[in-house]
Order: sequence, then C-alpha cells, then structure tokens
Amino acid sequence: MSPVGRRRLLLVIGCTALMHAVPVQAQAQSIVMASTTSTEQSGLFAHLLPEFKKASGIDVKVVALGTGQAIDMGRRGDADVLFVHDQAAEEKVVAEGFAVKRFPVMVNDFVLVGPAADPARARGRDIVQALSKLASANGNFISRGDKSGTHAAELRFWSVAGLTDKKGSGYKECGCGMGPALNIASSSGAYVLTDRGTWLSFKNRGDLTVLVEGDTRLFNQYGVMVVNPARHPHLKAAEAQKFVDWVISANGQAVIASYKIGGEQLFFPNAGR
Repeated sequence: MSPVGRRRLLLVIGCTALMHAVPVQAQAQSIVMASTTSTEQSGLFAHLLPEFKKASGIDVKVVALGTGQAIDMGRRGDADVLFVHDQAAEEKVVAEGFAVKRFPVMVNDFVLVGPAADPARARGRDIVQALSKLASANGNFISRGDKSGTHAAELRFWSVAGLTDKKGSGYKECGCGMGPALNIASSSGAYVLTDRGTWLSFKNRGDLTVLVEGDTRLFNQYGVMVVNPARHPHLKAAEAQKFVDWVISANGQAVIASYKIGGEQLFFPNAGR
C-alpha cells in the first residue's frame, strides 16, 4: 500500500473509532433516577434538572413511580439514585444495604381536597378527624393505592384514626399516580389526599378545593439516596453521588426554593436539618 493509501486508511480507522467513542461518552454522562409522581407532576424536575445539567454536564433520566415502586427499582439495580418521600421505607432500604445513605432534601405538605360543598363535613385542620367523618358518612374517597409515599401517609392517617378496615363504602383505590387520582376525584366529586406541589400545578380542579391543611401530621419529607454499587456494580455511583451532593448543596437548595407556581413556593429545602 502506498504511503497516501496508508494515511487514508489510518484516517478512516481514527474517524470510525471516534464515532464509536462519542455514544459511550454520552452514555457515561447520564444517570437514571427513580422518583415519585409528585415531584415529576408538580413540575419541580423540569425546573431543577436543567440547572444540575448546567453545573455538572450530567443528564438525569427520571422514572416517575410511586415511592414503593421507585425503591423497588433501586433494589433491582434499575436506578442509580432514588428521590422519594416515605422516610420509614427509605431508612429500611438503607438498612438492607440497597442504598448507601439517606439525605433529607426538602419538605412540603399533604392536603385533603374535596368538593366545595363538603358533604361529609370534613373541613378543618385535623386530618384524623376528617377521615373519621368521611368513614361515618361513607364519603367518596379516592386512594392512590399504589404503595407511593402519599399512599403510605394516607394509610398511616387511617390507622391513627382506628379505621384501617373501616374506611366506609365510598373508599376506592385507583392504583394510579397523583395526577390521575386528582382527575378521578374531580370528575366524581370525591375526596383525595394529595401533596401540595401536585395540587398547585393541577389544572383540572373542577369543584375541588382544599378542605384540610395545617395539621403537623401532614408534614411531607423528601429524601435522596445513591443506590449501593456494592450490590449492583454496573450502576453509575460516582455520577449519582454528584447529583446528591449538588441537590443538598447551597446551590441546589436555592434552585428548589426558587420553584414557584403563581408566586407560591412549592417545596422548602431542608438538607442538613
């Protein structure tokens, strides 16, 4: 082969190698985050994740599920990082060795919404008392029924009320996310427990209004965890840790605090508290 031919061949080989290297590099700069439907449907991630991309160059691919399903993704090694809101379940997955360490990130609160006429007379500040009235009146109540953080909170409230098996004939489980549950409640004139973030971003309210808020038991804490690479060596633990470090940093916390709808702040950062 002539010198010119050899140079051309080396050029082709070099270009081919570069073409194959680019997708690998791009793939290394992305992580999968299993999170809740509330953080996705509230619009928080559309606000938060582009800022993390600017700071790190890392894309975050969100799989929005109920918290229980999101944590199961971590157990299977199908997600690099978890961003969820069921503290008991989060502490359990860390204790089991499937996640490295749990960090608090932010809070908002749950609210009970229902028809403005409030036929069950649930309105007030006491969530347990409200559920007791709903059960007594056999009021229509839509439960997510999906092992999400919101569903777990709802079940705790029924338990405190002593009504775990006595929720009334109007109680229905949809096995769905927060947005669909709100849509069902709106179309059927039912009550539903929701996180405030999703409620504020929800447009199809119909006759629904907030009936119960302000009870300290409605406090809603979110946490973030890197899935343990000792369990699943294929995971991108270093990139996932960069996300955790950023979201609990002063910069990440400021981005969370700056997310508002109609001038109202949806989430309140509380990392390190």
